Parts: sequence; C-alpha cells; structure tokens
Amino acid sequence: MALGLKRLFIGELSELKKLEMIELNYEPLKDIAKSGKERPWNDKKRMSLKTASLFEEATLLKKAERMSGCGDFLTFKQTNEGLKLNQAFFCKVRLCPMCNWRRSLKLTYENKRIVEVANNRQKLRWLFLTLTVKNCEGDELEDTIKAMMEGYHRLMKYKCVDDEIEGWFRALEITKNNDEDTYHPHFHILLAVKPMYFARKNKYIPQEEWTRLWQKAMKLDYEPIVHVEAVKAKKTKKDFKEVVKDIEKAISDEQAVQKAILEASKYTVKDTDLFTGTEAQNVETVFTLDGAMANKRLVAWGKSLKKIRDELRLADKEDDLIHIDNQIEDDVSQEIQKVTAYWHIGLKTYVIKN
Repeated sequence: MALGLKRLFIGELSELKKLEMIELNYEPLKDIAKSGKERPWNDKKRMSLKTASLFEEATLLKKAERMSGCGDFLTFKQTNEGLKLNQAFFCKVRLCPMCNWRRSLKLTYENKRIVEVANNRQKLRWLFLTLTVKNCEGDELEDTIKAMMEGYHRLMKYKCVDDEIEGWFRALEITKNNDEDTYHPHFHILLAVKPMYFARKNKYIPQEEWTRLWQKAMKLDYEPIVHVEAVKAKKTKKDFKEVVKDIEKAISDEQAVQKAILEASKYTVKDTDLFTGTEAQNVETVFTLDGAMANKRLVAWGKSLKKIRDELRLADKEDDLIHIDNQIEDDVSQEIQKVTAYWHIGLKTYVIKN
C-alpha cells in the first residue's frame, strides 16, 4: 500500500501510533458494509475489553478471560464484494458487546427473512407491542424475568389473542436506573395480523384491552404500562399520480416494517448501559445481569413465524456468529485471498501485517 494512502487510513490514530504502524508495515482493518459504513470492529473490541474488566472485578473470572480474548483474531475472505468473515473466536458471553453486536446483526437478518416469507404467503399487517412491569431490585430481577415469560405465555393463550395473532417475535430488553438502583425488564414484540383485524371492532384489541390482558396474565395488583401501535409509514404529501402514490406507500410500509424489525432485534442490554453508574454500581450491574440472564431464552418466535423459522432451518446455526447472513461459502471462484486481522494491544486497534 502506498505510504500516503496508509497515512490516510490511519488518520484517526495518534501521531506516535501512526509512525509505529507505518514502520512495522501494519495496515489498519477496513471492513466496509454494503451500506458504505465501516463495521465497528474496533469499537466493539474496546467495549468488550472494558466489560471484561468489570467481570473480573465481579469475580466472574472465567467469563472475563473468555471475553478478553473475544475476537482477537479475525480471518476474512477477500472477495469482489468486499471482506467476508470466515473464521473467528467469539466468547458468547451474554453481556459481551462484540457477541451482542454479532447476535443483533444475525437476528435482524433472520427476522427480515422470516417476515419476507410471511408476507409472500399471505397479506399481513404488523403491530409493535411493548409490555412492561414495575422496576425491580437486583435480587428480584431473575424471578421477575421468569414471571414475565410465564405471563407472556398465558397472554398468548387467551382466546381473543390466539384467534387474531398469526405469528409473533418476542425479545427481552433490560435497562438500569442507577439513581434508584433498579432494573427495568420489558418485552418488545412484533405481531403479525390479517388486514381485516383493524376493520372488525369485535376482534380488534385496543391498547386499553392489551393493558388489562397483560395485567391479568401477570397477576398484577397495579396497571402496567403497555404500548401498541400499527407498523406503518408516516403520512406523506399527496402525489398527483395515484400509481406513484401507491408504489411509494408500499415502499414506505416495507421500510416501516424493517424499522420495527430492527427495534425488536436490538441488544437485550446496551453496551453503554453497563457504564452509566459508579464503578461499584457497574460491577454490581454485570454481576446481577449475568446471573439473571443465565439459561433464559431472551428471544422467541411463535405460531406462523416459528414455523417459517423452522422451515428455513435458522435454528440449526443459532450459535454461529461468524456467518451472519447464513451465506453458503462454496463459491471458491469469488475468493481472491484470505486476510487475517489481529487486535494489537499496544495500538488498541485491529491491524493487518503486510
């Protein structure tokens, strides 16, 4: 690589690190997605190391060690379409920022495939439902999550819900209120319904009814906060041609569904939420979350969406965080060469040795 181009690529590094990288003939990793954005390997690795230090302080030593080595080496196939990850070690610790990023990408891709198949098979509308309970103390979190999962199962079995919901995807999210030292677990749910659902008053479930049903399913002595909305595009200005208007609406509706998929497929715990309190609070947070999330199904599919997921055999490679798009890597002719990047401890960035 030309010296000037290499200097351009490592422009964000300090002057000392720039010189060291050039002298040692290193090249920074540049993995560009189809969207044109650079994949955040460096940011996720740095956050994983930072999180690993919290695990170590929380005396979760084995997980801390695994997380510290997560993604140390990344081997890519360099193809005509750019870099394709081929080999890597991921620790798969629930709170690892690197692994959570990969899981979220995989989950988003899989849900897009499932929704696409569902829409091709029948005309559907989509709802985005959020179910919450009151914040709880750390020592209550595991039992609260278990109760929510049992409550959700009861909710989906109610006849008025079971009759109208064609399929669903559910994801758990947990946030922390450090001021009150409490946790807020809640569900994000993507629901598939038939278009006539909105036209039949005796079948349509308004938000007040969702609230009542969730309160009943959870056996709560208070009214929980519940939010439901139809997934649809925002209204746009009228177009002078109805055909153009219809096409734009179809595209906008599809984009709205994609946005809902992204919302439902995001991390259970955001990376930054682990570092919003004092050091003592952050250590307590990872210890509590790690225990509460153990052996839990944090995401789930039901009814037609589960059937489609099974048909697509997406569960077969559920733990594979390398091949996010499930692409079969058998087209050897497309491969130009393999590129291995490794995490440089001193430079605190991924580098490729020329």
